[in-house]
Amino acid sequence: MAPFEEKPIGYEEVFRIFIEVDKPIVVGQDEVVGRRQLIPILSGEVIGAGFKGKVLPGGIDSQIIRPDGKCELSARYAVQLEDGASIYIENNGIRTVPEEYVEAVKTGQFIDPDLYYFRTVPRFEVYDEKYQWMMNHLFICKAARLPDKVLLKFYKVL
Repeated sequence: MAPFEEKPIGYEEVFRIFIEVDKPIVVGQDEVVGRRQLIPILSGEVIGAGFKGKVLPGGIDSQIIRPDGKCELSARYAVQLEDGASIYIENNGIRTVPEEYVEAVKTGQFIDPDLYYFRTVPRFEVYDEKYQWMMNHLFICKAARLPDKVLLKFYKVL
């Protein structure tokens, strides 16, 4: 048996999604659990290598902002591509901020996306053989949160 050859793991950007969101709905907040909020996903645009599409309304981004400022999130939404294919996306991740911005994010304020770490691990359900490859690879996503939108860059792990 040949020895396992060590090759570095790489990644390539495959597509981007620009999601328009509504104002957060605060479910509750305390100093033990944190701030639970639901953010309705309204619409958006999908742009990729060889495909384009739109984000369908009705998705939700469920978040808990812990007392230390760490945000744990789980977004669920669907996209429809121009060729008619539909893709369901489950995107789970974290957003962390430097200590000096913790109090701001705990009250729902926004800070410059260049100041924090925001990464997710997406999973896809596809219903068209053309996009089956999305269910057969791992992806990582770099994200930025702005007051009215979320910018997502999806990378396929090679």
